[in-house]
Amino acid sequence: MLYIVTVVSLIVTIGLASRLWCYHKQIDYLLGQIEFLEQEDTNYRLSSYCRVGQTERLIEEMNRVLQLNRDRLAEVRKGNSSYRESIISISHDIRTPLTSAKGYLQMLIGKGQTDDAKQREYLENIEQRIAEVTDMLTQLFEYARMEADEIEFQEEKINVGNLFADVISMFYEDFVVRKCEPMVNMVLEPCYIRADRHGVRRIMENLIKNALVHGTGEYQFLLTAGGDEIEIAISNRTDSIEEGDMEHIFDRFYTTDRSRTRKSAGLGLAIVNGFTKKMGGKVSADLSDGIFTVKILFPRV
Repeated sequence: MLYIVTVVSLIVTIGLASRLWCYHKQIDYLLGQIEFLEQEDTNYRLSSYCRVGQTERLIEEMNRVLQLNRDRLAEVRKGNSSYRESIISISHDIRTPLTSAKGYLQMLIGKGQTDDAKQREYLENIEQRIAEVTDMLTQLFEYARMEADEIEFQEEKINVGNLFADVISMFYEDFVVRKCEPMVNMVLEPCYIRADRHGVRRIMENLIKNALVHGTGEYQFLLTAGGDEIEIAISNRTDSIEEGDMEHIFDRFYTTDRSRTRKSAGLGLAIVNGFTKKMGGKVSADLSDGIFTVKILFPRV
């Protein structure tokens, strides 16, 4: 009997020692792989030295966490790359009109320049370039404050029709220069919403500016009231916006003008999107047969 107990004890001891040895080798093997991952940027996955206990499940879970971290790192790198490209592009956008204004200024103060008409032309060009830079910097400042959640909207009851008509009138000269007249269709009855007046005005201004920058004609400004909502829709024909742009159309710094010659910082629609949602509205964009449309919906009061 004692012999049997001794043999069984020996077998158990050998089994436990073997299992303990496997655990030790498995841990050493995992540590070696982790040290390798610390030194190398790789998609290498942890593997098992031997099947023992719950180590297989542990390795599977560690690989899952590794993949999650790799995916997050890839998103961060993608975001950083996009951010760097955006900064380079916006720097170029700001530098271009400043360089142009500087050139006109140098010609203006150059020797022998006595033609009053020419001087007036140079001054008008300088003023236009400075206005372009001012608008870009204003958008940058507004977007930065919006992202930092520093803008506090003051709600009030607003007659959207009156405000929309006022904003449209501000751009009268722009359409005269383009020798086109936008189609304006607004509901006749008073339409009210509760929102921040400056915020709604900024949304309207950005939408019209975007239409002027990217539009080639067939401008339409619509204000309709149906049920519990007020809809503002601005549309125009475009040759620079394609179907593939639509999923990014409200992204910051995104511009469909690949050559960046249209004086757009790519923040106008991002601000429209942020301001609208901040004030409880909804925004959408559509491209159909070359007509680009942005719609804004606000609850009616």
